[in-house]
Amino acid sequence: MRKVFLFFIAIYCQNIYSQELFVITDPASNVPANSLGVNVMQSLFKEEMKSGYNYHFMPEVSYGLNKNIMFRASAFVSNRNSQLVTEGGSFYTKYRFYSTDDLNSHFRLAAYGRYSFNNADIHQEQIEILGHNSGFETGLIATKLIKKVAISSSISFEKALDNKPSYPFPDNIGDNATNYTLSFGKLMYPKKYTNYKQTNINLMVEFVGQTINENGKSYLDVMPAVQFIFNSQARLDFAYRQELVSSMIRSAPNGFYFNLYYTFFDLKSKK
Repeated sequence: MRKVFLFFIAIYCQNIYSQELFVITDPASNVPANSLGVNVMQSLFKEEMKSGYNYHFMPEVSYGLNKNIMFRASAFVSNRNSQLVTEGGSFYTKYRFYSTDDLNSHFRLAAYGRYSFNNADIHQEQIEILGHNSGFETGLIATKLIKKVAISSSISFEKALDNKPSYPFPDNIGDNATNYTLSFGKLMYPKKYTNYKQTNINLMVEFVGQTINENGKSYLDVMPAVQFIFNSQARLDFAYRQELVSSMIRSAPNGFYFNLYYTFFDLKSKK
């Protein structure tokens, strides 16, 4: 029964989800219902204002309550103070409120919210509550899948708060921003799907930008990535992020991502 279940999950993922598992942006689709996703996120970025590299380790756990609602919890660990220190965490939820399906395509709309807490020093104008700032974010995501190609875009409002207990947000920089993303992904292999054990290879490119609402300062980054999916459950992501344009101070805009993701399907049936 497990093999039969995984086979249908694999077909489902190959046709619906495999091209939508972007590296740093979320699609409008969710973690499958009653399933748990564990992601070991790592990044290594070159410091701009001093020598060395900024390493972040951000494990996260996602749970699909049903086909429309998912939850996620994340932790933030970095070497900013020359040793690995736990700096905070975040809570995230996403609600898929619209969905249309066709034989070889679908369209999804979702709303999401995130709250983060962080105790690190505030060292840049860029607002980033996923690992740097305390604060909250809320936004909308639209995702379109056509055969083997997925296109996803989002827009959100992000507000930075004080990094308690020691680092109030500076008065001389804007504390809220508009974020925008545009992501493309394509399933490159296999050309024809025959069983759930086949390795999937996805190529993708993501564009990520932000504008500070108070002063208009902004940036735009591009991130090409390659993704491997094994046995329909395990996933490896390799990506490089490069700043294209920027008018704001950013401590480490360019660097690499490495993610290891594993899904535990249908938890209720295993009880």
